[in-house]
Amino acid sequence: MLPLVAGLLLTVAAGARGSASGTQESPPGSRFVCTSLPLEATSAGCPLPPVPMQGGALPPEEELKATVLQLRETVLQQKETIGSQREAIRELTGKLSRCESADGKSATGTWRSELGKGKDTMGDLPRDPAQVIDQLSRTMQTLKDRLESLEHQLRANVSYAALPNDLREMLQRRLGDLERQLLSKVAELEDEKSLLHNETSAHRQKTETALNALLERVSELEKGNSAFKSPDEFKVSLPLRTNYLYGKIKKTLPELYAFTVCLWLRSSASPGIGTPFSYAVPGQANEIVLIEWGNNPIELLINDKVAQLPLFISDGKWHHVCITWTTRDGMWEAFQDGEKLGTGENLAPWHPIKPGGVLILGQEQDTVGGRFDATQAFVGEMSQFNIWDRVLKTEDIMNIANCSTNMPGNIIPWVDNNVDVFGGATKWPVETCEERLLDL
Repeated sequence: MLPLVAGLLLTVAAGARGSASGTQESPPGSRFVCTSLPLEATSAGCPLPPVPMQGGALPPEEELKATVLQLRETVLQQKETIGSQREAIRELTGKLSRCESADGKSATGTWRSELGKGKDTMGDLPRDPAQVIDQLSRTMQTLKDRLESLEHQLRANVSYAALPNDLREMLQRRLGDLERQLLSKVAELEDEKSLLHNETSAHRQKTETALNALLERVSELEKGNSAFKSPDEFKVSLPLRTNYLYGKIKKTLPELYAFTVCLWLRSSASPGIGTPFSYAVPGQANEIVLIEWGNNPIELLINDKVAQLPLFISDGKWHHVCITWTTRDGMWEAFQDGEKLGTGENLAPWHPIKPGGVLILGQEQDTVGGRFDATQAFVGEMSQFNIWDRVLKTEDIMNIANCSTNMPGNIIPWVDNNVDVFGGATKWPVETCEERLLDL
């Protein structure tokens, strides 16, 4: 029993010493209870005592209030900026609509009616279509530049992170759409401008070609009428047997599979009349040659192949000579004064006459356009040298020979401005066809 009472006394004494030591460390009546509380409990009735901050910093409540005020001012500024940007976008959209209405969609009558008055929604535009397109192109480029400037300003002045996502995406889409529309419009205007330029150039070239053709024709007529009554009423005179007197046909031959050559000639040379005409091409000097050399008969050469013709025209009188040839089986015919005197075949069969050569009157060519031999030169006069690209009918040749018809060659016609003379050869007015007939 006594030990138990002694233990209790010792316990009470220890508690009294503990109370005395606690009184020195904490104020009387203070208790510290550690309990987990929600955040709302602080404002509900458990306020925290202000804790002084070191260095004079603001308390958390003041700092939060300042941050909220700053955010509100930023939002207001952004709203004002967005409002001004929307106004600018509406203005650009309106101008873009007016530009679209000015791009050829004149069915509504707006653009053409205002252009007829001399004014446009984009300002005064010139009436020339090319200038209109240039003006609209410059306007489109200006609008594009303004859009890019607005986009740069928007990126510089507006914090995209602070804007709502839907508004930021809407602005980006709108700016992208406007830029694509402007680029499309500029491309269309450039295409129209290029098309207009091409059409104008083509029309100008066509007009100039027609005018040049008319001027050339007038010059030909004036030149023909200056010396002769008609462009075909002349003859070429080759009075001497030399290697430098000759005439040259300005035009050349196309590729031929058949031909007819007719001419009036009067030879004063003996023996042999020489070479009334020759046609040479690169690689073949004797593509077509009519020649009477020395005491040999008159020969027709096609691609250097020879056929002898039964013609007799070295009597110093006018004679009408026609020669026909076709590549089919190399068939040929020889006419003198409208009468067929000979025919044959296998003269260069299936050989087409080559184009682009030189046609010489009065000389035989050893090279294209040159290397004449005086012993083969024609001495006399010739006229009405015509070439057709077909075999003429016998009655047509007869009508030409007896002066019943005048049929110029469809490949080489006998006209003054198509014949040049060299080395002393001359052109003179020719006797009439009837006078030549009387000379036969």
